Amino acid sequence: MTSQFKTVFLLALLSGLLIVLGGALGGRGGIVIALGIALVMNVGAYWYSDTIVLRMYGAREVDESSAPGLHAMVAELAANAGVPKPRVAIIPEEAPNAFATGRNPEHAVVAVTDGILRLLSPEELRGVLAHEMAHVAHRDILIQSVAGVIGSAITALANFMQFAAIFGGSRDEEGGSNPLALFLMAMLAPVAAGLIQMAISRSREYLADEGGAHYSGQPLMLASALEKLQAWNQRIPMHQGNPTTEQMFIVAPLFGGGFTKLFSTHPPIEDRVARLRQMAASGRF
Repeated sequence: MTSQFKTVFLLALLSGLLIVLGGALGGRGGIVIALGIALVMNVGAYWYSDTIVLRMYGAREVDESSAPGLHAMVAELAANAGVPKPRVAIIPEEAPNAFATGRNPEHAVVAVTDGILRLLSPEELRGVLAHEMAHVAHRDILIQSVAGVIGSAITALANFMQFAAIFGGSRDEEGGSNPLALFLMAMLAPVAAGLIQMAISRSREYLADEGGAHYSGQPLMLASALEKLQAWNQRIPMHQGNPTTEQMFIVAPLFGGGFTKLFSTHPPIEDRVARLRQMAASGRF
């Protein structure tokens, strides 16, 4: 199954979960209400995603005069990807990492940490920037936002269902839903939605690796960068930001406080590196 098809399948699965949950609670009206709440919750975050995330990480935008090499790489890779050149920002963090954000290619920003600029060679950094350019070209912020809206709607419906199960009394005798069944569904649905969203994130990372290898023409440099970033991010935690933004980064960052996630929004680095090496060996990139 290709990463593109997998994303479509997972979004359909997420939508199906919403329909089942809405139907169990209140039919079509329940779905509409939950989607409305989710849209209100998420549309602002999507529309102003670049501003919100850059401020969260204290990133500063840099012009060509202050970072000519970085801008030159971004301009070249944007041309290769067929998208407008994104703005460029630097995050004052020692943890080496990078992300792209923005609601569409015309409003995109590519951000890198001070740590990644010091750690990677120019060729490895170019591979990382190519990966981020693939996220921009693939409109992954939009895809993640759609998944977020549906996931939030499922969570809202689940909260309503918990309330209905606890305070709605037993409606079995009237032909209604079993309160215990409603409660179990309400507890499990958000977990299932979260797992599907994480699977979508992982499929987009694989696709961005493939796109990055294509735009840079050097899959082995991206593979080398991923290995370095994995090793160093296990040693140096991010000192600002929020774990809910983990899926934005090229490798999952370790946030201060030692919090370890049971589930990751990123595929294993070993799998990503193996795929990139296979691409290099085949010459198809």
